Amino acid sequence: MALDGIVTQAIVHELQPFIGARVGKIYQPSTHDLIFTLRGAGGGGKLMLSANPTYPRLHLTERSSINPAEAPMFCMLMRKHCEGGTIESITQVGLERIIHITIRTRDELGDVSAKKIIIELMGRHSNIILTELSTGTIIDGIHHVTPSISSYRVVMPGAAYTQPPQQHKLNPLEISKAGFTALMAAAEEAALYAAEHPEEPEEDLIEGEIAGLLASLEAPKADGSGGPSPSADPAGWLVHAFSGLSPLIAGEIVHRYKELGGAAEEYTSGTDKPEQLWQAFDSVMEPVRKQDFSPVTGLNAKGKPIFSATPLRVMGGNVKHYSSISLCLEDYYGDKAEKDTVKQRVSDLIRFLSNERAKNIKKLANLQKDLDEAQDADQFRIWGELLFASLHTLNKGDKEARLVNYYDEDQAEITVPLDPLLSPTDNAQRYFKKYNKYKNSLRVIGEQVQRTHEEIAYMELLLQQLAHASLNDIEEIREELVSQGYLRDRSKKGKKKKKAARPTLQVFTSSEGVDIYVGKNNLQNEYVTNRLASPNDTWLHTKDIPGSHVVIRSEEFGDATLEEAAQLAAYFSQAKQSSSVPVDCTLIRYVRKPSGAKPGFVIYDHQRTLFVTPDEERIKHLPNVLRS
Repeated sequence: MALDGIVTQAIVHELQPFIGARVGKIYQPSTHDLIFTLRGAGGGGKLMLSANPTYPRLHLTERSSINPAEAPMFCMLMRKHCEGGTIESITQVGLERIIHITIRTRDELGDVSAKKIIIELMGRHSNIILTELSTGTIIDGIHHVTPSISSYRVVMPGAAYTQPPQQHKLNPLEISKAGFTALMAAAEEAALYAAEHPEEPEEDLIEGEIAGLLASLEAPKADGSGGPSPSADPAGWLVHAFSGLSPLIAGEIVHRYKELGGAAEEYTSGTDKPEQLWQAFDSVMEPVRKQDFSPVTGLNAKGKPIFSATPLRVMGGNVKHYSSISLCLEDYYGDKAEKDTVKQRVSDLIRFLSNERAKNIKKLANLQKDLDEAQDADQFRIWGELLFASLHTLNKGDKEARLVNYYDEDQAEITVPLDPLLSPTDNAQRYFKKYNKYKNSLRVIGEQVQRTHEEIAYMELLLQQLAHASLNDIEEIREELVSQGYLRDRSKKGKKKKKAARPTLQVFTSSEGVDIYVGKNNLQNEYVTNRLASPNDTWLHTKDIPGSHVVIRSEEFGDATLEEAAQLAAYFSQAKQSSSVPVDCTLIRYVRKPSGAKPGFVIYDHQRTLFVTPDEERIKHLPNVLRS
């Protein structure tokens, strides 16, 4: 579900202890996201601000992220105006998905200045806007909105900030029982009147500024009318009439309404239907009024994952409870946003690698066909020798020759096909040429078959690595394909990126406190195995299955650490969804890379094999950090 006004209020409520906190370092790990490091009040932490068009959100986070070597321009601007500042307020606009964070800091001259960060969490229109508190002038926004994009408002440096268009809805936390009942009756009457008197288009006789003034006077009012009938579609009416209510919350209210005996039947005054709908509405809104939030995640009736700031009866089994809305959002969104971005970035690489793999599989089939034909090489030699021994019995124009095979113990007669256009001598020489050709090709075909098998294994390994890749991993895989000659280097001359001396690695900590390093691509695999690990460290890899190199960086550890490392090796492999995955483990001293082998390819011995079934939940709960 989308983040609604109630979830937004839960977020703002949770962030109140951070009023008075200082803003430390600011990072921008991706195009849409900012990370604020907070210190002091509230105990400190990291605040994620995301204007992602699919997953907009704001919450505390513990997730590690890789930041670009050079900070984007918007990040530099936020650092200039907000780093070192003190958070003075965190507020929500009504029950809308708009949050204001006021920060007081000092400028270059030491003068006190105040800035307001406006976070608009509105789907594809989401934005993070920095403004001057005193004037409302926009300093900049993470996403620019020009007049060509929107005629309603502009989000550009120097422009005055304008709020998003008003939806003219009521605040559900401020309405009383009497007001709700009256509103429902008025909306029912308005819907009935609209059905009986369909509007006819009027001629637009007034134009210019007067027309604009009249239009503003006729703007819809927050009275709950103009939408569907409360009796025919109570959920639709609730969403239309009240701000901050998502279809999920409206559905929960209707669910409780039906439990009380209500139904979407025709409304008639004097019945208890409005009373029952109010009871259902009030029971959902009461914990929100009291700021009593109990975040949960679960599944809806269609089996899709959903989350809420308060418990919902429409959720099925396996409801998971959280101590804070940030933990709930962190778990729900997880790395969805990064996975979506990765999916977009890797589509061309996946297509290229899949095509290369398919070409090599076809090549392997052709080589096998040639190999089968080459197995008949000895037969061509025998035919040639038999023809030479019987030239005196043959004539040009013969289509076949019946000869005694003196290589056969039984001296059986065989039939040798002949080309009637060639002399008997030329026919014999033709078979000797075929023999020599196939005899020489056997060695070449064998080499080609081995090389093609290696190419297929390499493509499958890279495809597996892309399935687990982060944004940083993708670039390393792309660079590897360029260095191996599979892709052209499209970087501009003179602007080549400076290669990092060490790749960024994901390091897990076992339940026994031992570091377990996981290589997510060949660059990381080679660094972990060949440079970082010590001879007596333990190395793990799925047996005969493409996967990651996993290294336990210790000579002393228990069975729990070994089992968790095997879990990681199985999870970050092509057998992620399988059970009883074979994982080989041996010491680093027994692992070596053959000369001329593809990146990430090693051979090893002295191994023993463990069998594990990857447990995603268990792996998710292992502490992990990114290290470079």
